[in-house]
Amino acid sequence: MRIKSFFGLSLFVAAFLVFDGPSDGLFAAEKTVYPSSDKTAEKTPVDYVNPYMGNISHLLVPTYPTVHLPNSMLRFYPERADFTSDRVRGLPVIVTSHRGSSAFNLSPVQGKENLKPVVDYTYDQEKITPYRYSVYLDQAGVAVEYAPSHQAGVYEITFEKDGENYLVFNTRNGEMNFVEDADAGFDGITGYQDIGNNTRVYVAFETEQRQAPEKAGVEMNEGNNKARAVCFGNQKTIRLRYGVSFIGEKQAIANLRREIKDYDVGKVAAAGRDIWNRTLGKIAVEGGTENEKVVFYTSLYRTYERMVNISEDGKYFSAFDEGGKVQDDGGVPFYTDDWIWDTYRATHPLRVLIEPEMESAMIASYIRMAAANKEGWMPTFPEINGDSHRMNGNHAVAVVADAMAKGLGGFDPEAAFKASKGAIMESTLSPWMRLPAGELDAFYKEKGYFPALHPGEKETVPTIHHFENRQPVAVTLGNAYDYWCLAQIAKKLGHDADYEYFLAGSYNYRNLYNPETGFFHPKDKEGKFIEPFDYKWTGGMGLRDYYGENNGWTYRWDVPHNVADLVHLMGGPDGFANNLDRTFREPLGRSKYEYYAKVPDSTGMVGQFCMANEPSLHIPYLYNYVGQPWKTQKRIQSLLDMWFRNDLMGVPGDEDGGGTSAFVVFSALGFYPVTPGMPSYNIGSPKFSYAKLDLGDNRFFEIEAVDHAPGNKYVQSATLNGKEWNKCWFEHKDIAGGGKLVLVMGPKANRHWGVDVPPPSAGVKRN
Repeated sequence: MRIKSFFGLSLFVAAFLVFDGPSDGLFAAEKTVYPSSDKTAEKTPVDYVNPYMGNISHLLVPTYPTVHLPNSMLRFYPERADFTSDRVRGLPVIVTSHRGSSAFNLSPVQGKENLKPVVDYTYDQEKITPYRYSVYLDQAGVAVEYAPSHQAGVYEITFEKDGENYLVFNTRNGEMNFVEDADAGFDGITGYQDIGNNTRVYVAFETEQRQAPEKAGVEMNEGNNKARAVCFGNQKTIRLRYGVSFIGEKQAIANLRREIKDYDVGKVAAAGRDIWNRTLGKIAVEGGTENEKVVFYTSLYRTYERMVNISEDGKYFSAFDEGGKVQDDGGVPFYTDDWIWDTYRATHPLRVLIEPEMESAMIASYIRMAAANKEGWMPTFPEINGDSHRMNGNHAVAVVADAMAKGLGGFDPEAAFKASKGAIMESTLSPWMRLPAGELDAFYKEKGYFPALHPGEKETVPTIHHFENRQPVAVTLGNAYDYWCLAQIAKKLGHDADYEYFLAGSYNYRNLYNPETGFFHPKDKEGKFIEPFDYKWTGGMGLRDYYGENNGWTYRWDVPHNVADLVHLMGGPDGFANNLDRTFREPLGRSKYEYYAKVPDSTGMVGQFCMANEPSLHIPYLYNYVGQPWKTQKRIQSLLDMWFRNDLMGVPGDEDGGGTSAFVVFSALGFYPVTPGMPSYNIGSPKFSYAKLDLGDNRFFEIEAVDHAPGNKYVQSATLNGKEWNKCWFEHKDIAGGGKLVLVMGPKANRHWGVDVPPPSAGVKRN
């Protein structure tokens, strides 16, 4: 590959595209008729996706209208603050991390005097689907069409006005060069951008039009922007295609050659549309309103943004190796970009059902990440450029435990156990820190809880993050759950001593339970509760001195592995149910502006219940454990209607790449995995009269809601696989080979159905 001083670009024409998309689902093609309650319109699943849903945030980060194929390396969205902005910053090329900024940039410019590395545009007539993007840059008079493949994309840019037209190719923290590579048959522009931790993203552009050397362009450097501008004379329509790579420029060219054979945006978009319909079609729904279908399929689409497959022709760049290395994937795709604290609760369990091969490959990727780092620890927030180790806990162990409990294979369970155990026992529990275990971790192992500081007491332990603080209650509860997950894996593998040790430690939450108040209450190193204490309010910014992003009312319920013991601690079913009722009714206790200024993650509030943050997702289902399943049914319907809507503010908080969206998918179907690692599901209240999940290998799970109608939210009776069913839960084995759940619905609660046998739980503490 050699650098040259002009920009000659080749024309390639072919009549086909090659995509390595997901396997066929229930909807194999665009013409498939979608079963809809609206008989005047026939739609496919992707037609119900609204990428704009939630693009204006209630308080923190909005959703982004992401254009991509399912779990693909190439993701794209307009570069703007949120939907309220009337300007976009150039045209994006690739987003390298969830909610991250665009790497590279493309700016169409008319007139040499207007050239600069990145241009801000006013825009209008924007339309976004998962597989296509179009926009009119109105003041500039430029129309844009775009479509993505997995590792390549194609633009069509049309200048309306007469003049000398340019494209500006920009990189931040990198280089852009004109290149001719005879071996690859490539004649265009390549570049790279550093994205941290010895990791680069590469791009290779080429256009349909050839240009004379004297029109080769202009070089511009401005701060960390390095740009190359290419003149196309008075050519009004410019067609551009490009490939991306994390391996190198030649691989970017290879990815482009493999995936996009010409410059036809419509052809690439049509192929992408088919892929999305096959993927989203793994779940078919009938009944419900059109808006409910939009919310459902948009939520399902959000779960496919991450993790991303970064294997490129059987190789992948691993930022988890010291210095970064290109590795052979051995025929198993390598996935990364996952915020496990957010996704282990529902996103991964959803994939166990409808994408089992992908989920197995993701866990195998975790194991590769662990093997690549010198400590051998499982990741916590694996991204393209390595493990960023955010939030608290080491919840990859929950993903592994859930997969194993539900019979998923395709990965080495012993290696997963070793890496999970190492992350939990050898690394510090201090939030947001990736360091060896220290003095606070030794204290935890001895005393069974993470110690708290008194208000105003100075932090002296160097392993504590300066902003995130100790979060001792969140850490203690989260680690107790991780211990339980590790115990389940140990039991399956026959590691009896480990099983006993970690099972005993899974009760550590008890060490912070305050029987006088019924809350989990921080203790100092002497074993004394921090006093005085306000469970709504004490704990500094984000309540991180003691909890983490949520208050004591949320963490009161953070014992998903042992709800039965929590019921016991609260004095039995009546006390537990009363405390749940209070959670949804207890006022903020202060003005909204004061509350949200201190606890901004706790949006979507219903009393002290927070719909917008992941630790709350299981709480509405806890009524099932104390013989009041009708309250779960009522709450689920109310929460979905209240906080998830087909509009620009239709998501209550940080969506976190599928974290809360998977809750919507499960809950709208009528069931939910309260405890990942325990192979059972709680029954709620479905939003649709019929749903069908494709489990693969010609296995299907159906949910039918008889007498489904607005207001008929309560289960009157049920059958599972043709047998009368009087439990408000079922096991994974009941549906793993395919099955059917029939729920007869009605407008008033049946207080006799599903009340006698609570869902599975670890049980009350042994003496």
